[in-house]
Amino acid sequence: MGNNMIFKAREFKDVKEIIYYSCKKYSDNIAFVIKHVQDKKVEYENITYKKMLEDINYLGTAFYDMGFQGKRIAIIGKNRYEWVITHLSNLLGGIISVPLDKDLQYDELESSLIRSKADCLVFDEKLTERVNEIRKNKNTNVTEFICMSKIEDYRSIGELKEYGAKLLKRGNEEYINAKIDENGMNILLFTSGTTSKSKAVMLSQRNIASNIYAMQCVEDIRTTDVNIAFLPFHHIFGSTCITMMLACGVKTVFPDGLRYIKQNLSEYKVTLFVGVPVLVEAIYKTIMKEVDRQGKTKLIKTMIKVSNALRKCHIDFRRKIFKSIIDALGGELRFIISGGAPADPQISKWFNDIGIQTIQGYGLSETSPVIVAENCKAIRTGSVGFPMINDTVELVNQDEKGIGEVRVKGPNVMLGYYEMPELTSEVLKDGWFYTGDLGYFDKDGYLYITGRSKNLIVLKNGKKVFPEEMETLVNRLEIVQECMVFGLPDERKKDDVKLAVKIVYNKELVKEKYKEMSQENLYDMVWNQIKELNTTVPKYKHIQKLILTDEELIKTTTKKVKRQEEMKKILGQK
Repeated sequence: MGNNMIFKAREFKDVKEIIYYSCKKYSDNIAFVIKHVQDKKVEYENITYKKMLEDINYLGTAFYDMGFQGKRIAIIGKNRYEWVITHLSNLLGGIISVPLDKDLQYDELESSLIRSKADCLVFDEKLTERVNEIRKNKNTNVTEFICMSKIEDYRSIGELKEYGAKLLKRGNEEYINAKIDENGMNILLFTSGTTSKSKAVMLSQRNIASNIYAMQCVEDIRTTDVNIAFLPFHHIFGSTCITMMLACGVKTVFPDGLRYIKQNLSEYKVTLFVGVPVLVEAIYKTIMKEVDRQGKTKLIKTMIKVSNALRKCHIDFRRKIFKSIIDALGGELRFIISGGAPADPQISKWFNDIGIQTIQGYGLSETSPVIVAENCKAIRTGSVGFPMINDTVELVNQDEKGIGEVRVKGPNVMLGYYEMPELTSEVLKDGWFYTGDLGYFDKDGYLYITGRSKNLIVLKNGKKVFPEEMETLVNRLEIVQECMVFGLPDERKKDDVKLAVKIVYNKELVKEKYKEMSQENLYDMVWNQIKELNTTVPKYKHIQKLILTDEELIKTTTKKVKRQEEMKKILGQK
């Protein structure tokens, strides 16, 4: 079950080749737009591909001069241009890049620096307090702390670029001529492990380059595109995607935050973005609120039916019919790639119905990341599409319904977990990576992911419930901000569990719509909605208990719910 090549793409063995090729081919294209705001005055700075490569080489030359050749440089901060050029300077000089999550608290940050044996930390000025502490306590072996902006007491990326430029002028070309070992560890990445100790994944440049090639073969990304970098770069999905955008000659802009999504899409005339489902849902809900306010919900539904009927006759007027909705998103948005968690099939279908192509992909940090994805020629609502052209994907230990554990073999599979040989040998066997995810193929070879094997709830009668599937349904309830479905020991039936849900309600919405309602009546209202939902699924999937709260679920920094910790909390409360 392979994926056919839809677009011609060029394969490179490492990231250095990709960047050099792009910066030559698209030298005058804009790679990044940086927004500068001063006294309410906004200015935009355009960075061309040519300029970006110069910046990378200046910074890398300074890194080499500081003795970081073959060493490790950690990066922490929000998505911004300095983040990208630090990461690429590391890769193009064979320096090991250690992307860290900006939301790590002091202890976790210190432990990540110690565990990764980082020699240098490049940080965003917003994290100065945490960095001051780390510098003062001297528990890590970091010898240099470099700030992304100019601040007191620290060297800045800007100063290092100026310094590197001087060295290069004097003929110091050691960095530029650095040979890359495409199979050696070049990225050390902490997974947002939902278990207590996160694992550090070792990735090579070949891992990344092979995945970019596979995506370019099937995804419709154009040199004229404007991409908005929503996905955090410390996440492999974020950093591989930004490198892929550069491989395609795309212009990338940076968001001002979740609250400004709509504004940013219009301001930059964004044509595509890669995001997690929560983001896609937020955009959908914003639009639907507006449609509802104008009383056009029914009209839009009817127009979608008409439009879909026309498409069956090969008449596609979607972008004309739904122009007002597309205009509300800046007018140019044409392509959304969703990944990182299961997307709500209804929302993906709705975007496709109105003419904004929305596809889902699936992968893990350990696979750099994409294993399977839909594409413009292959969209099937609810599936994650076809395996990438250089991956082999199989299911093992299938049950009677054909659901088994997904395993994958290919050039994008990690080298292993850093300093964790036992854990590595649990998931890497004979070149196969065992994902721990369960899924099935349909008759046409589309893969469907049903859930994590460790989250599976097995009832006494042998029936299996995937909490993720039920969560998608519960999340559709208007009042729900987020939820977790789990198995609760059944007091009446020994050794059995009953399905329960913990719902975090949307405080804003409750204030707006139900402020007169008592907590008890609110609970009853939600419980009735759950009972209603139960009628749409088989009896064994019925939810029998509800916990309602306004307190956020315990999550990792990449917003995945820490189920074990939540369970401890729930059982402790009982």
